Order: sequence, then C-alpha cells, then structure tokens
Amino acid sequence: MELMHRRALAVALTLCCVALPYGQAKAASNDNNVEWAGLFHDQGPLYDSSPEPTSGQAVTLTFRTYKGDITSANIKYYDSADGAFHWAAMHWVSNDATGNFDYWQGTVPASSSEKYYRFQINDGTATAWYNAAGVTSSEPSAGDFFIIPGFKTPDWMKNGVIYQIFPDRFYNGDTSNDVQTGQYTYGGQSTQKVAWGGSPFAINGGSNNLVFFGGDLAGVDQKLGYIKQTLGANIVYLNPVFTSPTNHKYDTEDYYHVDPAFGSNATLQQLITDVHSSSNGPKGYVILDGVFNHTGDTSQWFDRYNWWSTLGAYESTSSQWYGYYTFQQWPGTYSSFFGYSSMPKLDYGSTGSAVRNQIYGSSTSVVKTWLSSPYSIDGWRLDAPQYIDAGGNNGSDAVNHQVMAELRTAVKSVNAQAEILGEFWGNANPWTSNGKEWDSALNYDGFTQPLSEWINGYDYSGNAASIPASQFDSWLHGTRSNYPTNVQQTMSNFLTSHDIQRFAQRAGGDIWKTYLALIFQMTYVGTPTIYYGDEYGMQGGNDPDNRRSFDWTQGTTTNAAVALTQKLIAIRNQYAALRTGSFMSLLTDDTNKLYSYGRFDQNHRVAVALNNDSATHTVTVPVWQLSMTNGSTVTDLLSGNTYTVSGGNVTVSVNGHYGAILAQ
Repeated sequence: MELMHRRALAVALTLCCVALPYGQAKAASNDNNVEWAGLFHDQGPLYDSSPEPTSGQAVTLTFRTYKGDITSANIKYYDSADGAFHWAAMHWVSNDATGNFDYWQGTVPASSSEKYYRFQINDGTATAWYNAAGVTSSEPSAGDFFIIPGFKTPDWMKNGVIYQIFPDRFYNGDTSNDVQTGQYTYGGQSTQKVAWGGSPFAINGGSNNLVFFGGDLAGVDQKLGYIKQTLGANIVYLNPVFTSPTNHKYDTEDYYHVDPAFGSNATLQQLITDVHSSSNGPKGYVILDGVFNHTGDTSQWFDRYNWWSTLGAYESTSSQWYGYYTFQQWPGTYSSFFGYSSMPKLDYGSTGSAVRNQIYGSSTSVVKTWLSSPYSIDGWRLDAPQYIDAGGNNGSDAVNHQVMAELRTAVKSVNAQAEILGEFWGNANPWTSNGKEWDSALNYDGFTQPLSEWINGYDYSGNAASIPASQFDSWLHGTRSNYPTNVQQTMSNFLTSHDIQRFAQRAGGDIWKTYLALIFQMTYVGTPTIYYGDEYGMQGGNDPDNRRSFDWTQGTTTNAAVALTQKLIAIRNQYAALRTGSFMSLLTDDTNKLYSYGRFDQNHRVAVALNNDSATHTVTVPVWQLSMTNGSTVTDLLSGNTYTVSGGNVTVSVNGHYGAILAQ
C-alpha cells in the first residue's frame, strides 16, 4: 500500500458534479448523497487554526459542506512518529452568513512529528474523500494536506513582492567601473562594451557572455526609488554579483568579493543598507544568488588559466583545493556542470568535508559571511541546487538532501527569518515538504508555464502550447497540492526569468496580455516576482536576448503597464487575503476564455474575474461561494465601480485581456 506521505506529483482531480445554483444549495439533505460542490477546505486562516504549528500546538481544522447535507465527518491522518493512521471525529459548529453552508471542526493533537491528513465525509451510506488534490469517491493514496510542526517560512516573503535584477543590464550608476572592449580575454574571446539599448548579442563571432553594458550595484542603489516607491516592490533579488569573467557571473571566481564591474563589497553593503531602510519607501530585503553547485574555471580553487599566484586544483594534485573537484583524468577531464568545462563541479563528499565547511559550514563560510554583519542579506536563491552531490554525478539524492538540510541549519543559525529559495523547474516537493531543506522554490511548474500556455498559447520556451481555462485551473490546483501552504505562499511566481523567453515576446507584443498576467500574478498564491522590465512589457527571445538593457524611458507611471503594476502591488499590500488567504476556484468558461477565483480571510472576501479573450465579456461571478450575502456591495479595486450581490452573484463587464478585482 502506498503510504499517504509518499507524495507523487499531484494532479488535481476533476469534480464530477457542478456547483449547485444559488438557492438550490439549501435543498441539500441527508439523502445518501454527498454534494461534492459544497465541499471546501484549505489551510487558509479560516480553515486551519495553526498553519505553522509548533510542536506544542494542536491543529483545529474546519471543513465546509452544504447546509444539512452530511451526517458525519472525520479527519484521517498519518503520523510519521508511529507510521500509523489515526482518526479524529468532527462536529458541526456553525453556518456561514448566507445560510448555504455548514462548518465542521475536528482537532489533530499536538506533537513534534510530521503528519498528513485527508477528510472522510459521510451522508448516510455515501462517502466522499477530500484532500489537497481534490475530492474522490474512494480513499486517495496521495495528495494529502501537510502538518509540519516547527516549519516556518519567512513572513516577509509571504507578504512581499520580489524585483529581480540582472545587474549588468539594469542601470549604469558608475561609468568608471565599466568593462571596456578588449579589457581582458577569457576562453580565447575578448570583452565587448555595448552602448545602453544595444544588442546583447556579440559581434564578430565573439562570446555573448562577454558583452557588457555597464550596469552595476550603484545603478541599482540609484534606482531604488523606482523599485520601492514607483512600483512598491520590497524584495530585491540580484543575479550573481561575485567576481567572475562573464556578464552573467554563474561561473564564480571569488565568492568573497563583488565583481569590480559591479562595484565593491562596500557598494553592496551600502545597497543592502538602503534596501533595508524604511526612509526611502517600504523596508526591504535582499536575496543574493548562490551558485554553489560549481565554481568557474578561473576560481582560485581551480585556476585553469594560472590567474592566481597560488596553485589551484587544475595546476597541481597537491593543491589545497584539489579535493574540491572530481577529476576522471587530471587535469583535463573533470566533472562539470552539464559538460561546460568553464564550470567545474564542486564535490561535497562526506559530512564535514572541506567544501561543505567552505560554502556553508564554518563561521567564515560563503553563506554565513554574507548573512552576517556588516552585510546581513536576507536570503539565498540557490542556483541548480538539485545537482549538488558527491563525486560529480549531477545529482545524488542521499547526499543532495543531506547537504540541503545542513545548509538550512547553517542559514537559520545566522538568521532564522532568512529565505532559502531553490531553483527547480518541476515539482520541488522533495526539497520543500519536510521542513528541513528549502523554504520554497521558483514556480516554473505551478505558475510560469501554465500562465503562459493559457494567456499566450506558448510555453515558456516559445513552443506552441495552448490550454483552456478549465485546464489552467486544474493545473494550478494540482501544483498547489504538491506543497505545504506556507511553501505555496512563498513560491516565486514570475512571468519571465533570465533563463527563458520574455513573457511579452511570447505574447507577441500584445501589452494587454501583460496586463492580464500582472493581474493574475498579484492576486494568486505565492510571492510575485518581477523580472526587471516585465512590468513595462520588455520583449526578448531566449538567452541572451532575454537580458536586454532596461529602457528607462519606460520606467515611469506614464507607461500604463508600470502604472498598473504600481496599483496592483498597492492592492496586494492592502489586502492580506491576497497574500495569505484561502484560494477557491469559482468559474471556468472555456468558450469565452473566462476564469474566476476567490481569495478570502476573516477580514475580506475578494473575487477575481479574468477575461483571456480579445473581446469584452459580461461575467457572472458566483460570489455566494465566498459567503458574500445578497444586498451587500463589492468594489472593483481596478475600476472603482461598485456592484450589489444579487441572487448570490455579481455581474461585471470585463475588457478583453483584463480583469476585475471585486472586494468586500
């Protein structure tokens, strides 16, 4: 029997029953038939008393059904402490404000062990099962809700908005440190200086990686007013800033020094101080890119080109760093990141190895140095962390998870509120479901890919792939169920990253599709992440074209997309329901390309209606599912228009490729 904690990639189960029309919900009765459409639970604040419990906190769970529909309900949970299933009976506690729904409650007792739970719902002889993956008539074996005592993800990530910056392409704040054409040669190619706004492609057969525009950390600092005030983002994530010969700097030469083309350690320290300040906009946070799977071949530890006075592993088998790498035949054959000889892989060996101490284990390690004073960064984004292993095999489960757990311990020992954000393009459940490794991951699988396919008809690589609203909703449901709720709330949700085509490119330059994407991004579960330029619809193909220089003529609220971004971030900041509230699907209409969902907590109920068609549509949103009462009013936070709930619904006209955010 597959234990419920052996969670495969969850696929949302399609409900076989449609929602009962308003009024008919009251007709539910004890008739040996569980009305699936009335069932709801998630781990939002109205349904879970302790979404991040300590070992001493019991967890009281609330479950919703149609009024008078069921005869009993139970919680069935698996406890990892004894490897057994347990039952907790539920009891009726109240009705909702509309009188359409009953609420049932039960409690899972406090302990330190990880648990996984599902619900059994009974109406006489009929039984339904409900867990994070959906509702079924037979008991599920995967997709349960998580209870992980002691697992806390940073609240500032749950409540923040990330702005991602590729430093060379954002703003040139100090022309004195610009890399000039022919300044140095690396890998047989010379550097090229390109004017701001020019092409990111090298000329005359050179290397795209050696094309420099002059952006730097002083430039980021000088544009903090745009990030923190104009947009309202409060988390700055920087692509790698440490010494490296390339513009992308994913081939680290020196983890302890900022690249001279970006400034100095003092420049970074000043930038962090200014981001942290609340005198220039909201108090902010800084996440740095940690490239710990491999170094560059110019690293002092490797030194392929004899750039250092010391002996690197490539130069001598007696090098103090020889054991940092895996050589099949020294010196020319060694383990590297996907065969790129410029990126030799680090060998994490056994516990307490020199590499582990150097990267995260000791007080002077890379990870702890930048988390500590005087820098005090707020988190690490881990580059390609699933490939970290022993022996250079590009991934070893046992060693990889051991290293990730050790790294978490190291990070949290310096700052318990620091974020660990892993790069993974699929289901990151193996690293996020035990509370011992990452806090969250890049949400390619649960946000970027499905959103692009629904709005643009292309996947994030630019290949034709179109899905209707119903499949979009099902995809979102399935990928949410892969993660604990506090992980969901800190997943990085981006339209574009530095590794894929620009969203606006996939949208064919249609700025209205960017509007629609921004509305969804700022109202969905997770941490909105803006890759510089996406907020004004920057276009660009695959790497390096997705790394164009920022057009500062567009970086103002006179640009409608920038103005919308500002408004949406302000709305998100105003309504906690959009950050940590429940998520409930309300409507999918494949014919008219409409999608509606609710976000709600104890203070506010928000219904979002999205129109993915080019034509304006009238959308009737079943807000009674959010317990909005007849005669109450809602306000569209985008247009300012108000509407009255009638017959359990709100009817609103939504422009093509746009949306409405209906709040009360």
